[in-house]
Amino acid sequence: MAEPITAVRKHLPTEQELQQESLNLVISNLAKHGDALHEMIKLLQELHESGVLETINALLATKDQVAKIAVGQLLKPNITKTMNNLMGAAEVLGELDPEMMKKLFHSVALGMERAGEQLDTDKKVGVLDLLKVSRDPDINRAVAFGLSFLKGVGEGLKPFVES
Repeated sequence: MAEPITAVRKHLPTEQELQQESLNLVISNLAKHGDALHEMIKLLQELHESGVLETINALLATKDQVAKIAVGQLLKPNITKTMNNLMGAAEVLGELDPEMMKKLFHSVALGMERAGEQLDTDKKVGVLDLLKVSRDPDINRAVAFGLSFLKGVGEGLKPFVES
């Protein structure tokens, strides 16, 4: 009869076996992702030839100095104010209706085009011309828009004036 098993011996792989297993995994991944690796090699070659890779390596080698300079620049009062203004502008833009902004920008572009045409003619505008165009529906619409815009700006400025 066979003797009973009293101890289990666990097989511990040798360093060479671990390296072979790791190498097999790398070869398997190369086979699976060959196209992507070829593209990555092309990209690295382009970065190398254009000098971008060398610049990135230099930046990484001096990352502490670069970080100090960047932080120093970001802490300048004008940069801080600019960042605060950009965040405030982004917040206000988030409140605006995108369709209304699209119409407004289209109208401004058309107005700039017409203004450019007017500059090319060098025609003088007199007081009677102003009275005549006040009956033009497009001019009237623009004036009404401008007055409403100014009214809104004034309402928005009210808390700053009253305090």
